[in-house]
Amino acid sequence: MNPLIAAASVIAAGLAVGLASIGPGVGQVLNPGNVFYLHSRLLERAAKLNSLLGEGSMTALPIVETQSGDVSAYIPTNVISITDGQIFLSADLFNAGIRPAINVGISVSRVGSAAQIKAMKQVAGKSKLELAQFAELQAFAQFASALDKTSQNQLARGRRLRELLKQSQANPLPVEEQIATIYTGTRGYLDSLEIEQVNKFLDELRKHLKDTKPQFQEIISSSKTFTEQAEILLKEAIQEQLERFSLQ
Repeated sequence: MNPLIAAASVIAAGLAVGLASIGPGVGQVLNPGNVFYLHSRLLERAAKLNSLLGEGSMTALPIVETQSGDVSAYIPTNVISITDGQIFLSADLFNAGIRPAINVGISVSRVGSAAQIKAMKQVAGKSKLELAQFAELQAFAQFASALDKTSQNQLARGRRLRELLKQSQANPLPVEEQIATIYTGTRGYLDSLEIEQVNKFLDELRKHLKDTKPQFQEIISSSKTFTEQAEILLKEAIQEQLERFSLQ
């Protein structure tokens, strides 16, 4: 069984059992305090194990289906208030071919950048804000008759940033390649390419970087920092790939 479906089934079953155990009264079962208590009891099982059980920790992954994407409804806000953040998957993004279909404007992590290495923080920085602003501008542009040059450039950059985040199934990238990919997009090197060329260019860039600039990966993996030398190597690889790509 798909692990996500299995997790959802377990949570649904737990809620059903818990609700049934509260009492027969419908008003009592649906009492907000009782529902919050049930969610807390389910999620508190994500705890550190004792030494007799091998220590380590467990992670709970509650899955909530929203009604028409409304995260302000009672159940979503209830679970969000207990957990350490949420990944919001959008059906509209999925149907548009953007996968994983994560809405970066609504998705939140209370851990934040603490889980990232310093090199990723240096490069990714404002990408989440840029993508959120792009989504808002894109919605506005549907009703605007004309956009100024700055807005047009922001839309073009946002489309390319969104394109580079597309990922093939079961094909994760090493963090060094993630950093190179995001840097290429946020620094505007993809702006001159057509949308459909972005992923092909990035695939070839990552291969070119790995083959001709192995020092880049060594610097990132050893220091966890996007040093000046690493940036020089990456810029060289990008310029070389742009020249090669223009000749194809």
